[in-house]
Amino acid sequence: MQRRTVLAVVPATLALLTATVPAAHGATVQATAGFTSQDIATAGTGSPHYRIPALTRTTKGTLLAAYDARPTLADLPGNLGIVLRRSTDGGATWQPQQVVRKDAAPKGYGDPSLLVDRETGRIFVFYAASVNQGFFGSATGNDENDPDVLQADYSYSDDDGLTWKHERITADIKNPAWAGMFAASGEGIQLRHGAHKGRLIQQYAIRHNGANYAVSAYSDDHGATWKMGTPVGPGGDENKTVELSDGRVLLNNRSAPYRTVAYSTDGGVTYTPFQQDTELPDPANNGSIARFAPDVPASHPRSSWLLFSNTATTGSRSNLTVRLSCDNGENWPVRKTVEAGSAAYSTLTPLSDGTGANPRVGLLWERADYQHITYSSFDLASLGGVCAPVTVTPPTALPAGATTDVTVRVVSQNDVDLPAGKVSLSVPEGWSAPAVTMPALKPGQGANVKIPVTVPAGTDAGGVQATATYQVRGSQHAYGDTTLTVTAP
Repeated sequence: MQRRTVLAVVPATLALLTATVPAAHGATVQATAGFTSQDIATAGTGSPHYRIPALTRTTKGTLLAAYDARPTLADLPGNLGIVLRRSTDGGATWQPQQVVRKDAAPKGYGDPSLLVDRETGRIFVFYAASVNQGFFGSATGNDENDPDVLQADYSYSDDDGLTWKHERITADIKNPAWAGMFAASGEGIQLRHGAHKGRLIQQYAIRHNGANYAVSAYSDDHGATWKMGTPVGPGGDENKTVELSDGRVLLNNRSAPYRTVAYSTDGGVTYTPFQQDTELPDPANNGSIARFAPDVPASHPRSSWLLFSNTATTGSRSNLTVRLSCDNGENWPVRKTVEAGSAAYSTLTPLSDGTGANPRVGLLWERADYQHITYSSFDLASLGGVCAPVTVTPPTALPAGATTDVTVRVVSQNDVDLPAGKVSLSVPEGWSAPAVTMPALKPGQGANVKIPVTVPAGTDAGGVQATATYQVRGSQHAYGDTTLTVTAP
């Protein structure tokens, strides 16, 4: 639906326009080392507009990409439909677009979210269904025949996404006191471990007493019945969940100027209050969070790896960035800019079990001011990162015309030794901040270094954004952001 850190210097952008090769059905593929990208839907071809990407990989290895086909860029209510493309070769080529659900006006269906039951193979696509009203205009109540109530529908497929049947679950999951309610687009999850193993979880945004909340719908019987958890908010919006290695469920919520997060210890039924993650700047745009290797046990080195994507700015839908956390989202030291320019919604899904030497990940996103739905895939090496959170402790003040030390700490989360590296600090032109050596680090070990920062005389007082970069093994990087405060001499 439309609707822990100051933004710093952006790392080098992944070049999307390096090598061009032909793709199926007239698309264009761009490729760099470890990274490929192709448009799978373009405004004006088959539909005036496309929006709201959803992506998943089925139990048979088929990639499904769903999204809205829209007569205009407006949300529901409107004569929107849910369409889908399939790829049976890992995203190299895509079959022709098919309709999941579309009816005559004034009916509309929008904001898809895919969810695969890994135990049965059934595929769900959740979405909102409207006649007269959208999210903000929806009436309260859960009458499934009321044209003024925004309805909760889903379609399901038992043949790997070839054909679909439709269900309405508004009466099952909507509290009659709530007004608007819609499934948060992208991808739902199935818990793979612990007491609630097998539980299906789909996120919703709901409106109650003029405020927005996030809430999980869940099923413990493979989708035969659905229940709704307790909303968290206010301040909820489109939101995603991920299962952590310690059994908790992390909820990551669209919010400006930073994403907000909440945690559940009961499988998504209840959550802690929202708190800001100031490492994840956000302009209030839909993003994605996913476990890198969802099936591995907690003892596996990659069990606590998470991937996150969003437009990492606070003021515009641009700078689409993928991040990697190696500690269940406590820190996000690895980042790669996919598109520095215009981009919007994005959704991630693993393309393997995440345990190989260089596994790949799929990314479906809105490109070029909503002109394209673009499918990209990348491997672990192309992220160019290292599991080593970087923390900057700036001094209280940096007097203009003086040199002051800035402390940078790096902690290794790797399971093998890291050789000596270097730490640099991005500063404005005319300043001086020479890189310094970071000593070799053993697993779990951390070290501090001091970078002498010289601020030119006459520099205006105020906050300056900066990023510390840890570089090791030549091409692996980790990042940490800070604000440096300049004062008069």
